[in-house]
Amino acid sequence: MGALVTLDLPDDSPMLGLPWIITFGPLGDEDEWEPVVCGPYERPHALALAEAVVAEAQLMAVVEPLLPALTPEEIRGEIAAAQLAAEDEATQVDQADLYGDFEDTIDEELELAAEREPVPTPVPSGDEVRAGFARIAELLTGKEG
Repeated sequence: MGALVTLDLPDDSPMLGLPWIITFGPLGDEDEWEPVVCGPYERPHALALAEAVVAEAQLMAVVEPLLPALTPEEIRGEIAAAQLAAEDEATQVDQADLYGDFEDTIDEELELAAEREPVPTPVPSGDEVRAGFARIAELLTGKEG
């Protein structure tokens, strides 16, 4: 069984309505091959497809939103936001080391996650995925820049 990584978003996040992509890659350092990127999909389809693939193979699947940036300035803004978020995360990790054992917290979270029984997500049919493509195309072409 492989691993699935995605963002944990609140139910009202605007990112949920964006198109999503899946990047499949090797799970360990032993394998070296170029990642395979698939999509765009609607988020539920991306998650279900990724789950189905990693359930049967030692792969990592990263499911993430595809940001439809229209200008270099929008792209630079997204890069700056990502860099700022990474700096904030590094600061939080450093502070956690000062006030406790960060690894213990991670271990507890992993144990709790393992105790929860996963609910299998039905894999969408080809027709359902194509219908999602049409909705994504409408979403992407319907916005004015």
